[in-house]
Amino acid sequence: MALVVQKFGGSSLADLDRLGGVADWVASRRNAGESLAIVVSAMGKTTEGLLSLARDAARARPGFEPPRRELDMLVSTGERVSMALLSIAIQARGVQAVSFTGSQSGIITTDQHFDARIVEVRPERVRAELERGKVAIVAGYQGMSQAREITTLGRGGSDTTAVALAAALAADRCEIYSDVDGVYSADPNRVRDARHLPAIDYGTMEEMAEAGARVLNVHAVRTARERGLVLLARRTSDFVERGTGRETRVEPGAPACAAVVVNPALWLVYGPESAREPLARAARELELPLRALDPGDELPLGLVPLSGVPDPKGAERALERAVPGLSIAHGYGELSAVGAAAHDEQRRVGAIQGLAEPPLCVLNGTSRLSAIVSLEHLSDAERRFHAWFVTGASL
Repeated sequence: MALVVQKFGGSSLADLDRLGGVADWVASRRNAGESLAIVVSAMGKTTEGLLSLARDAARARPGFEPPRRELDMLVSTGERVSMALLSIAIQARGVQAVSFTGSQSGIITTDQHFDARIVEVRPERVRAELERGKVAIVAGYQGMSQAREITTLGRGGSDTTAVALAAALAADRCEIYSDVDGVYSADPNRVRDARHLPAIDYGTMEEMAEAGARVLNVHAVRTARERGLVLLARRTSDFVERGTGRETRVEPGAPACAAVVVNPALWLVYGPESAREPLARAARELELPLRALDPGDELPLGLVPLSGVPDPKGAERALERAVPGLSIAHGYGELSAVGAAAHDEQRRVGAIQGLAEPPLCVLNGTSRLSAIVSLEHLSDAERRFHAWFVTGASL
């Protein structure tokens, strides 16, 4: 009997109708003889709503930031709602199921709140229920620290839960369901000739996720590569409604690909050179994902991607209070070319020279070229990068 871990994102469970469709799909797969562990995100925009409530509750004292421990306690309830409702819906279809929180599933994490890392999975309770023939429903995005505190795993953390659980259970594969039908060479909503990638190597997928692609979480991809686990990225509605659809396989031996990724949400942090060390300390204390840049004339001290920052405005105020003399610039995005073509020096030079506006700075990596450009020119720059690095044409 094949053991499969499936993860369903928030858009797949946004309301009871969609949740019911997922329950139908899971029940049909279980009745076909598969052993299934299901990892769920919070329904729809539940997490954003809970964070908004936390900010409202904190307004009684100007400048007060909700403690991250309490944020973890709050937002972890979203996945608990999803897991319980999906378990009920599956049981109503005549299939045995049981739900587990992250801590009940044996997801052990670091002590860091709101962006913890999984250090160990002890899936004994989940495995026991699977052996009894039940579908196990696991709350994603959350776990328990070694100090027995509830923690959450940051943006895309349910992907990480699913992959870590699949590895611990020695699952045959891990299926990631969301509102997109796999991975593309660029965002197809913005780049007309973006290519669907039926298969992709771990290295390129990890670089894409690290650059800001939202299809798969970087820690999930990294864990899958370490364990040799096959990931399948699928669109929920295709499989729920038709039982089949397009997908992207992330697996050993997949061909190297080229892709372009945009991250439109980041800060540029400026300040005197003397602020470099205080900035690094403050970023660690505030749990901000600072990427320090090498010293240079008129260049920022570092970049802060905002995808994992729960309250950017509050964090900005706290950082400026912690390190006097800093200034934070908005209105820029990071454009990255990743994969095989990013090694080509001729393409690197041509792509940068072909931008309509010179980038603020260029960051070179082994398999990644990134340019910091204004948001005003970001969409045009994305199309030009795609032409240079993916389609092989210049503009």
